[in-house]
Amino acid sequence: MATAANQAITAEEVLAAWREQGIRNVRFELPDMHGTSRSKLVPIEHASRYAEEGLNMYGGAVVLDSRSDVVPGTLYNEEIAYADQRLRPDPATAAIVPWRKATGRMICDTYWDDGRPLEAAPRYVFRRVLDRCRQLGFEPLVGMEPEFYMLDADTRQPLFEGYHIFNTVRNTFVPAVERIVGEMRAFGVDIITANCEYAGSQWEIVFAPSPGMAGPDTAFSFKNGVKELAREEGLIASFMSKPFPHSAGSGTHNHVGLRRLQSGDNAMADPDHEWGLSQVGRSFIAGQLRHARSIYTLLAPTVNCLKRRRTHTFSPTNVSWGPEDRSAFVRVKGGMANSIHVENRAPTGLSNPYLASAGVLGAGLLGIIDELELEPPARGPAEEDESKPKLPMTVEESLAALEGDERIVELLGEEFVTAYGVMRRHELQRFADHVTDWELEEYLELY
Repeated sequence: MATAANQAITAEEVLAAWREQGIRNVRFELPDMHGTSRSKLVPIEHASRYAEEGLNMYGGAVVLDSRSDVVPGTLYNEEIAYADQRLRPDPATAAIVPWRKATGRMICDTYWDDGRPLEAAPRYVFRRVLDRCRQLGFEPLVGMEPEFYMLDADTRQPLFEGYHIFNTVRNTFVPAVERIVGEMRAFGVDIITANCEYAGSQWEIVFAPSPGMAGPDTAFSFKNGVKELAREEGLIASFMSKPFPHSAGSGTHNHVGLRRLQSGDNAMADPDHEWGLSQVGRSFIAGQLRHARSIYTLLAPTVNCLKRRRTHTFSPTNVSWGPEDRSAFVRVKGGMANSIHVENRAPTGLSNPYLASAGVLGAGLLGIIDELELEPPARGPAEEDESKPKLPMTVEESLAALEGDERIVELLGEEFVTAYGVMRRHELQRFADHVTDWELEEYLELY
């Protein structure tokens, strides 16, 4: 992927270089509401025209629900007579896809024919927050730690059982792990560690943080690329938050640091303070705590996500913070002043990297704007501190908290909040209508 040094390059310059390298096809990729890649494959001889004019795609693609249902009321369907949107590639995201023959890709922003952006598009939502961050004089560094299972494609079951975290044999139990590490680096994703996670057949592969939009772009590229590579290896890679009831859930911890735009210094650090945090850092955490319930639907967006949230599993259950406390909602990381940053531990494997990052960053920025004072850290472990308020217990509760927080709605945009709420409630209704195996076993014969 492109770096900060070549972000000024144009799409046509990228395509010209690709033609010389023998690239034959170009993916125009659109991150949808779930962080899934929706795309069209364009022969490179047609890519220049589409890059300039915008590539047409069904406008409602960005607000489809998790089953790809067309959901009424999400603003981009019957309200606009099911019109097309136009995908315009961001050349800063240009990358050759190592696991596809002669194929390049660019992540796209999306607009209507009259030039208006689709304001519910997750990449646009994060950009709104990013612009506010830069107006305040900061550049965010965003990193994520995705956990996922690799499963047998036929049985959809784990490749091995038990708890084998960091076990050297399990780390590279299947060739797919080393292939992911190698091909992701060739793709431009700076992999820094890889290991098997807590549960059998679960892995965590971590990449370096990136500034600005490159943070969630990298996570989007990683998650979708891992699923492709696993499929080529005859496996299923699943970022589902809780695929097995008696096994560990999968999180995607979200790390955010702030650098001052003018000096490049770490704006969060103060080595002379008892917590090692500057006023900016303390207010940033306080903002996340104040708006924790409002952004929670972006961090744990589905009914399955809430099944991951259990005490003593390193998944937060209350609104709390602590230095190096794995059970807290916000954990302060980094021993040296230059590396001090905050980790929000609530995002799950199913979270959208653009929306989770927008929520975490945005809530923190509101804390800075409001000059909030930070409460003392929770009594460790934070999850056992009964004085702390609980995070929402249902998706409906977290959606209502989002919609009722005027400051967060203004920051993320009313268009997004409306579309997101309608789409999620459509999923909830489908879930409510589903007759489960438990119900059949409990009621069918006896009653």
